[in-house]
Amino acid sequence: MTDDRAGKSGKGGGLSINRRVFATGAMATGFAVAAPAVLRAQTVEIEYWQYFFKERVEAIDALIAQFEAANPGIKVKHSHFPYAQYRTKVAAAVPAGEGPAVLQLYFGWMREYSKAKLIQPLPTDVFKAADIDKNFFPFVQLMKRDDAYWAIPTAVRSLGMFYNKKLLEGAGIAAPPKTLDEYVKTALAVAKHDSSGNLITAGATIGLPSQDNHWWRDILIRQFGGKPYSDDFRTVTYGNEHGAAALAWYTDLQRKHKVATAGFVGETQAAFKSGKAGLTVDGSFRLGSFKTARGFEWGVAEVPTHNGIKSNYASYWVNGLTSGVTGAKKDAATKFLAFITTDDAMQLWLDKTGELPAKPSVALSAKNLADPLTGPMLKGLEYAHTTDFVNEDANLQNFANMIDRVLIQNQDPLESVKIAAAAEQKLIDDYYKS
Repeated sequence: MTDDRAGKSGKGGGLSINRRVFATGAMATGFAVAAPAVLRAQTVEIEYWQYFFKERVEAIDALIAQFEAANPGIKVKHSHFPYAQYRTKVAAAVPAGEGPAVLQLYFGWMREYSKAKLIQPLPTDVFKAADIDKNFFPFVQLMKRDDAYWAIPTAVRSLGMFYNKKLLEGAGIAAPPKTLDEYVKTALAVAKHDSSGNLITAGATIGLPSQDNHWWRDILIRQFGGKPYSDDFRTVTYGNEHGAAALAWYTDLQRKHKVATAGFVGETQAAFKSGKAGLTVDGSFRLGSFKTARGFEWGVAEVPTHNGIKSNYASYWVNGLTSGVTGAKKDAATKFLAFITTDDAMQLWLDKTGELPAKPSVALSAKNLADPLTGPMLKGLEYAHTTDFVNEDANLQNFANMIDRVLIQNQDPLESVKIAAAAEQKLIDDYYKS
């Protein structure tokens, strides 16, 4: 699958929702799950794991309550952990035969998890590959190996540009920027410094933790004439003048324009949420948490274009079955997994978290498209790209090292991007050799 298929979402197929089927845990796209006799005879308890993110915890709790009400023979225990501890806990618990029957993982971890035997393929009699191929956004097909899916999402994400309405209006900016040139112009107008030159109000944000690695890789590189990988994702193709131009533009927000500083007010999302930054590029998952913030007015627009090129990045968290779950627990886990990927579950997830339904037939409803916050994020999916990571954590660290060499060591962007490309190529080569 080529990396531009994410931009060919189309309208998507989908069967109509049968309320009786939904209540019993079958999927609207045909993921019907019969209740085995053992589930009817006794209560089965399964455990679900995810990392802690307030809105996501609330969403899964709501779905568990619905599921248990409709399936009195199954109890779901929900456990969540700080993000920094989550992967370590999964890696320790699953091989020991402990922990969850169903767990959430980032799509970029799927290769590692399947290789480490932490997850198993989804039952093909329930999760038919042809149905998922037809009804979900095409980039979800990265979860498929040998005609079987290893995990499936409830929601997907895109990137958008968040803007502080008060700061833009105070700087005399009538509308959010639509191009990268306008982005810099707006940031310059918003940014404020003290008498010593220290930033006190950021025009934009820069640095990690954020979604900037995805913004640079799958958006800026393309807008500056490049492409991050070959179509099969096995060759890194950004270690050149295109990747360097994208990196220079990004790091110049701090180096040249002085409208952003890495680490300003801690994290980029914190700087924006506290009203200290005019612009930030972030994921649709921020919609839920930003809505709860008080004291500032904000909006969302599509990610700025450059050279007439639109691009976006789509990602998603998926749910899978752990490798050791069998028998009645596997049957119950399969039923629960089918339930949390129904059309209604996807809409609930959007309403509570801001993450976008994983099926075009649900996501691209007239109501969702007309929403001033959700609409720009959904439009981004129309031309989004997705990266098939072999090691997402290492990829993120490689980006951090690359920008540090420029921002801290004052290394030339072309030299730094070539080092990053070589390091990522080694990651890919080592994965396929092992």
